Amino acid sequence: MSNFRLLPRAVTTITPQRIGFAGGGTDLPAFYRQHGGAVLSSAIDKYIYVTVKRHSPLFNENYRLSYSKTEHVNSLDEIENDIARECLRLVDVEPPLFIATASDLPVSSGLGSSSSFAVGLLYALHTLRGEDVSAGQLAEEACHVELNVLGHPIGKQDQYAAAFGGLNYISFQQDDRVHLDSVWLPGNGSDGLFQNIMLFWTGIQRDANAVLREQNENIKYTGETLIRMREMAAQCRDLLLNDPEDIKQFGELLDAGWKAKRSLADTIASSETDRLYDLARKGGAVGGKIAGAGGGGFLLLLVPPENRDRVRAALSGMMDVPVAYEPRGARLLSVVPG
Repeated sequence: MSNFRLLPRAVTTITPQRIGFAGGGTDLPAFYRQHGGAVLSSAIDKYIYVTVKRHSPLFNENYRLSYSKTEHVNSLDEIENDIARECLRLVDVEPPLFIATASDLPVSSGLGSSSSFAVGLLYALHTLRGEDVSAGQLAEEACHVELNVLGHPIGKQDQYAAAFGGLNYISFQQDDRVHLDSVWLPGNGSDGLFQNIMLFWTGIQRDANAVLREQNENIKYTGETLIRMREMAAQCRDLLLNDPEDIKQFGELLDAGWKAKRSLADTIASSETDRLYDLARKGGAVGGKIAGAGGGGFLLLLVPPENRDRVRAALSGMMDVPVAYEPRGARLLSVVPG
């Protein structure tokens, strides 16, 4: 009996984005390699979709990429999308190839879309090669591409959130090892937590690398603040495990974490994001933060259900984006046989 395995002709992956509750910034290598870091974050039901298919040679191009722009090139070196280029270099698949990506939400919005794209693309490329791949391998390969190869000034939490999904306490060791502990909540679980979460689109898109570059440069001055933020991640985890319905105390922790984080760099907050956050608090939000590195994107708020209408009224004109808990990480959406 033949062991021949027909390789797929096309693969589509679906990879969740994430929201971070606490500890963001302590996953930067410049910090955790000295002190260790930790974050509490959760995957959400907003996704990056990546399709990779074997391209017809009739098109006379080795690579066609379709994202916010279209690329038609013949060599890896010509590909402008740096994550796509280096993922293709790491997981070699014989061209010609067509790659397309789509997102449920705008990019550069603080929800980890770049890392979700890297994880989803790597998963698709491995599958085209006929290879099974673990969530841990996907996360580490995405970290390697973004941090080591491209030198982006980012942390290591987004790649793990995208690959594993769920609500997780992720710790970053001084020797670069990463420990991921799934957090399973009692009662209504994480779905109950998300009944108190609101996301508002500020309309401000920003370059996270610029914000994070300033954070990295300031670490020599902000170490004590980051240590407190690392401890807040553990406090948030313990509070949710012990009393997930204590939304007020959880909100106070988020608020304290945001006040600490906005002191890490001048580009994290602005007069406009401060104004919007203050309006939300006056409307009944018990805590919150700007999602991701800061500077714009989504305003993440903890709001008891009875205060939702008041918060919407306070932030009238801003779009409220419904969001729910996603227990699953990157996965295959479709595989077309060869």
